[in-house]
Parts: sequence; structure tokens; C-alpha cells
Amino acid sequence: MGFGAVALNLTMRNAGETLMRVTKTRANLMLLIAAIIWGAGYIFSKMATNANMQAGLINGIRGLIYAGLAYIFFHKAINKMTMVDFRIGMTAGFINFVGYQLQTLGLKYTTPANNAFLTAIYVIFIPFIVWIFFHRRPEGKSYVAIVICVVGMVFLTNLVNRGFTLHIGDLLTIISAVFYAIQIVYFGMKTTSTNPWVLSFMLGVTQGGFGMIWSLLFEHASYGAIDWQAGLWPVVVLGILSSFGAQTLQLIGQRYTDPTPAGIILMTESMFGSIFSVALGFEPFTMNLLIGGSLIVIALLMMQVDFRHRNAS
Repeated sequence: MGFGAVALNLTMRNAGETLMRVTKTRANLMLLIAAIIWGAGYIFSKMATNANMQAGLINGIRGLIYAGLAYIFFHKAINKMTMVDFRIGMTAGFINFVGYQLQTLGLKYTTPANNAFLTAIYVIFIPFIVWIFFHRRPEGKSYVAIVICVVGMVFLTNLVNRGFTLHIGDLLTIISAVFYAIQIVYFGMKTTSTNPWVLSFMLGVTQGGFGMIWSLLFEHASYGAIDWQAGLWPVVVLGILSSFGAQTLQLIGQRYTDPTPAGIILMTESMFGSIFSVALGFEPFTMNLLIGGSLIVIALLMMQVDFRHRNAS
């Protein structure tokens, strides 16, 4: 809830209040905080799945928590929702839900390393989606940063030692990466005319609604095996921090930066997930982790430097 309050203090675009100017640096910082939160979220997701909770149920519960908190904090703006806001929110929410479900289904049929790497390659698709649909050519440094990020992810997920083979799960994960890329572009270029608090609420509604429908249709037989005491509280944490907190920061941050650097920053979610996993003793520290993380940090710093300005001076 604290993250929602921070976002509320930063901007109330289209909500009738004075708008504090959010610089690109501050916007990128908000996206980095979101990535850190999502990285920590892997630990709570693992706790929930270890308690035999399925993806649809996890997604549904955390989405309903997200929608409830968004309404508590932003109900004045949400009560003024227009049909345009509703349509944009439903579209954004559906894209988000499909990406998440395909990624989770893919994980059943491939290794976690392959799944993490292939999910992160959404950063490759972003500049091309922007170019094709919005005719905005990315800066040259973006392509260099993307290559460095991908190489970093190869080390981070240990594919450099394990090798990579393509399975049906890998294909599902690649498709999910395309949806994540579309989501980031959509957030950055199509939702800026919509009140962010309305959009935040709609993302929670769609995440919760579609998740519960999926769970009731395909997961109901597994309910008896769930350890609710062990699994419910991590999902509540995910709903508060990963959905409401981080997603709201993403919505605000992407209004003031470009899709390609936003994608590179958000893909550090996997890096932070590894850092938290090592710090909490879930996996050992390795040289591949150090090399991969360092390469990703280099790519992030590259996106922050204005080379054209330096050359001109």
C-alpha cells in the first residue's frame, strides 16, 4: 500500500489535481523498483506453488486484492470511468493475463532456466513492435543494449553451460514473451490518455476475473490438495506488493519513458529474482550470476547515457 501512496504523490494525471512533473530518470527509477519487487515475488510465488496452488487461482486471488486496494485508494477517479477507459483497461488486462498464463503453462513443459531466459527476450520484440505499429525507430544504442542484455540472461540462467533445446514449453514461453512486449508497448503508447488509477483498477479486475474463471474451469479438481495455511499468505503479499505496488509503479513510470528502455529495465526482474534467491539460500552464488548481472547493469547504464548529447558537446 505504501507504493500506491508514493505513486499517488507523484502524479494524478487526468484526475483533476496538480501534476508533478515526472522526469525520465525518476520514471526509470520507478520501473527499477517495480522490477526489484517482482524479483522478490518469485520467492512468494514459489511458496504458493509449493502449497499446491495453481497459476489461475494465484492470479485470481492477487488480482482481486489488486482491484480492491486500487478502489480503496483511487475510488474518486474510478467512479468517473468512461467507456474509453473501460475498453483500454480491458484490453491491457487481457494482454497481461494471456502473457502470464502462457508463461506459467510453458513452465510445466520446460526447465526454469529456459523459461526465465525466453520470458526475458520480450525486450527483443519491443523496438520492432514500436517500429511496425507506431513508426518510431529506436535509438541505435537500444539494439546494442538488447544484445548485451540477452547475453547477460544466457549467463544468468546458466544456459551457457546447460545448452538449450526447444520444447513445447519453450514455444509457449516465446509466445508469452510476445504478449509481454505488446503489454509494455501498449502501456507506454496507448494508455497515456487514460487515468492511471482507472487503468490500475481495471488491470486488477481483469487479472482477478480471468484468473478465477480459468481456475474454476481447469483447476477445481486440485483444490482439495492445497495447503491453504502455507499458500494463502504468500499470495496476499503478491497481491499487495507485486500486483498493486509494482504494477502501479509500472503504469506511472511508463508514461514518462520510452518502451524500449522500459523493457530493458523491467527484464532485470529475473536478475533480482536470482539475487534474492541467493541471498535467502535457495541457490548458490556462481560466476555466471556475477557475469550475467554485470552485463545487464552495463546495458541499463548504456540506456541512461545520452551519447548524442555527449558527441555534440
